[in-house]
Amino acid sequence: MNPTSRRILHIAVPSIVSNITVPLLGLVDVTIVGHLGAASYIGAIAIGGMLFNMIYWIFGFLRMGTGGLTAQAYGRHDLQEVSDVLLRSLTLSTALALGLILLQYPIRLIAFACIDASPEIEALATRYFHICIWGAPATLGLYGFIGWFIGMQNSRFPMFIALTQNIVNIAGSLFFVFVLKMKVEGVALGTLIAQYAGLLMAAGLYLTYYKPLRKYLRFRNLLERTALRRFFQVNRDIFLRTLCLVAVTVFFTSRGAAYGDVILAVNTLLMQLFTLFSYIMDGFAYAGEALTGKNIGARNTTELRQTVRHLFGWGIGLSVAFTLLYAIGGKGFLGLLTNDTTVIEASGAYFYWVLAIPLAGFTAFLLDGICIGATATGLMLRSMAVASVSFFALYFEFEHTGGNHALWLAFIVYLALRGILQAVWGRHLLTGTGIR
Repeated sequence: MNPTSRRILHIAVPSIVSNITVPLLGLVDVTIVGHLGAASYIGAIAIGGMLFNMIYWIFGFLRMGTGGLTAQAYGRHDLQEVSDVLLRSLTLSTALALGLILLQYPIRLIAFACIDASPEIEALATRYFHICIWGAPATLGLYGFIGWFIGMQNSRFPMFIALTQNIVNIAGSLFFVFVLKMKVEGVALGTLIAQYAGLLMAAGLYLTYYKPLRKYLRFRNLLERTALRRFFQVNRDIFLRTLCLVAVTVFFTSRGAAYGDVILAVNTLLMQLFTLFSYIMDGFAYAGEALTGKNIGARNTTELRQTVRHLFGWGIGLSVAFTLLYAIGGKGFLGLLTNDTTVIEASGAYFYWVLAIPLAGFTAFLLDGICIGATATGLMLRSMAVASVSFFALYFEFEHTGGNHALWLAFIVYLALRGILQAVWGRHLLTGTGIR
């Protein structure tokens, strides 16, 4: 195998494993409460989990910004900056987490005002929320560590951390729920303990395997003006880009719900196929992030071009493979997710949109990683903003004649446009001429 492809897979494969384990944390919680004999427990966990997913998704810039800046410093062999980026990220994550804890009551009130839940489910979800919110320092701190590990070309540690969190979560939740009879509170405590177990493991791995870097941890460098300005600019751009992504995702779900329960179920199931593809492509995006940042930091134009070329080779190959896989077995996969024949039959009218997802979307995933590694976050934000505006414009243009088809058309165009705009506006990154 080509050395460049080997380096890509060395980072991508563990990242894919980590991605796949992420939904398991929520799945374990739902499975456990699903055996407590009341649907309200499932509803409470579902709402609580959705709320935290939205909150933490918005703060994903902590991982991405840290990864890109670390990778470039690593490529320059600037050990001081490598350590400074981690310290800045952990400091910011701690401050943001404390803000979430202090504002937990207004956050909860606003969130539940937007959710139409029964009083029983809201009461149970409130208990879940006020326990799990104390895991914010662990979760946001892990974002910093995981981004830093990836920037250091090490995706194995995030994989180990994710697997450990799942094991601790399963064991803790089972113990609290079935031994101590704590029900929803027990599931929340299991999740909370798993989050801190992950943070402790990340800190332990850093202290053990990166011991020589500890001497570079200098708090006085936190406020170095130029580096601090760049750190916040990168994270600001990614934060605003994430808000656009959240707006599109939430609107897609809410408009699907407006077409009725069956269409909502169809869209939800079909989006699982998009999610599965995204887990795979995100792994290669992480590889692009780490290797692009390293090559730009080292000013290695030749290796940057090789990395981009091989990344797109993998992207095209996997996109074709997923298109064929979905065409052959996609409907069978939907049958594993539900036995509701009405939903499965209704999905047939929209299934061809799913077949367009891999080829329309792989460029956006890969270029997101490349742009993060290059800290070209302004480019990411501009392309996302234009694509998001196009999504809404296209949907409202064809809403009356296309209905749910208009929603899927707008989503596919949005995916494709993100990649096209990044490729056009970021061609200097793809050719290596952006290295100075």
